[in-house]
Amino acid sequence: MSGQRLSCPKNLIRDESGNILPMAAAGVLVMAALVGGGVDMSRAYKVQNRLQNACDAGVLAGRRAVTTAGFDSAASAQANTYFNVNFNEAEQGTHSTTFLASGDDEGNAIGGHASTQMPLLIMQMFGNHTMTISANCASTMGVGNSDITMVLDVTGSMGTALGTGTRISALKTAMKNFYTTLSTATQGTNARVRYSFVPFSTTVNVGRLLYDLDPDYLADESTIQSRVPVYRTVTNTVQSGWNSPVNTTGTSESQVTLSGTARYDNNRYRSLSSCNSAKPADTDWQDDGPPSTSSSTQINGSGQQVVTTTTSQDKIKTSYTCSGSGTNYRLNYYESYKTAYSHSYSTSDPVYTTTTSQVFDRFDYKPVVYDTSVFKTFASVSTPTGSNGSAQSSSWDGCIQERQTVAASSISYSSLLGLTPSGAMDLDIDMEPGSDNATKWAPLWRQVAYGRRTVAPATSGSLATSYCVPAARTLTEMTRTEFDSYANALTAQGNTYLDIGMIWGGRLSSPDGIFASTVNEDPANGGNVARHIIYMTDGTQEANASTYMAYGIESLDRRITSNGTTTQADARHSLRFRAVCDQIKAKGIRIWAIGFTSGLTADLAYCASPNSSYTANTAAQLNSAFQEIAKQVGELRVLS
Repeated sequence: MSGQRLSCPKNLIRDESGNILPMAAAGVLVMAALVGGGVDMSRAYKVQNRLQNACDAGVLAGRRAVTTAGFDSAASAQANTYFNVNFNEAEQGTHSTTFLASGDDEGNAIGGHASTQMPLLIMQMFGNHTMTISANCASTMGVGNSDITMVLDVTGSMGTALGTGTRISALKTAMKNFYTTLSTATQGTNARVRYSFVPFSTTVNVGRLLYDLDPDYLADESTIQSRVPVYRTVTNTVQSGWNSPVNTTGTSESQVTLSGTARYDNNRYRSLSSCNSAKPADTDWQDDGPPSTSSSTQINGSGQQVVTTTTSQDKIKTSYTCSGSGTNYRLNYYESYKTAYSHSYSTSDPVYTTTTSQVFDRFDYKPVVYDTSVFKTFASVSTPTGSNGSAQSSSWDGCIQERQTVAASSISYSSLLGLTPSGAMDLDIDMEPGSDNATKWAPLWRQVAYGRRTVAPATSGSLATSYCVPAARTLTEMTRTEFDSYANALTAQGNTYLDIGMIWGGRLSSPDGIFASTVNEDPANGGNVARHIIYMTDGTQEANASTYMAYGIESLDRRITSNGTTTQADARHSLRFRAVCDQIKAKGIRIWAIGFTSGLTADLAYCASPNSSYTANTAAQLNSAFQEIAKQVGELRVLS
């Protein structure tokens, strides 16, 4: 280095022999801007991701909270809550964050906009103090192709008062709102949503479905606990006529009556002899007019029939007499009257005939094999079960008796082994009936079902209590009017048999059973179909030993139990319910279970698919449960 003195910094700058420091200083500034910008942009990227995620979460939550009231204040609050949970200003180092969600009139699509201010760390050296970061988001619920079978408890307890209505009125409202939610979600789409229904209590009403599918699916004879009239023979001796008559005759006369004396002429006779000489001869009895005839029939003291014919003839005769004294005599006359009778008697002995007749004596109460070949056609059929064995007409209302089963204490289903025991045909939701009556269903002939106190036949009994629920429906697309009309027709009656409802919910939903042609009908859009069963009950399994139901009369038929008790019946029906649930879930059908006012029983919890069970104690909670299911049947989507 030379010893020349340089003035700094001016000289340094002008010194062209080695101008490194200014260049280095300028480079430091550029590098600071580049590095600082990278740091701030990295922070902004992370904040942007978090803000977008929070925005998406908010609109998803808001859409999920939409009810039939649309995107109301409650849904808006839910959207804000989820946004705030997912975006924390302190953690992100931002401030002045805003989020606004809004929806269309029906709340089908929810849009959102979020923004926040991020202070810059390095770039503020260059005059940039904050950066505005924003995100847009939207969500909708789009329903794909769905088949929904509602298996609904319509037992008597559903008529119980609840709030300002009843349990069943709450169910009807929840059903209609469910339809509204899915209908709104499918507006403007080509999605297909079909509904089927299985109301249940002690049996199900699927008779018309089976008959329309194939009349041979219904048995032509069925054994029913009933009664038959017993008659006794009565012998009677009755008069049937009369023998040939014996004829006799007789005569009689009435007493003679006399007329008053009258003058014969106006002559006066001077002597009695001259008067007698002028006197005409007396006349003899003569007929006085034509005869008359009368007839009468009487039974005499000997029991004989006597026919008396009487001919009456009036008679008359005239007599003459002289009366007077001295030289003054008059010639007089008078008339005599009588009636002559001629009697004819025809006397007949009675003829007797001995007859026998059948007179009602009593009823015998016992199992009776009935011909159901006409009854199953819904025609009127006459049976001798009326008062004193009189003819009683009845016709089928569609409820059924289940086909052959096994009274087993252990029932199970596995995908590998199927049903155990295999003889429980009633639990097989896919098996098609064959020629054997054991494989077929039978009409529930409620008008001829009679119970008794003993398993053995008895001479006393009474008409069995029985119920028939509203008719089930197979899968079909429905208008709002059709859906509401079906819901409104539901009525509450009977006891709770969990298994019979689920059996038929499975049959109507199975792609492999007797309704497969309906279930497997391809949607016009060519997409896949999600299958759901919504099972709602307000009680636990509740057998009744004396009710005539899908398995006969429990205490007498013992198709499920070995002893006919309700305790054993409840336990075994619960096992059967679980086996059917396993069978349905193995087909990929999602089961949603709702315990209404009864909590979530162990059976319901077992039956439901994962994350698919709900409880409800009020009408509002029941509606919420149906809405939650609707929102999961319909898929919430974030719109890109």
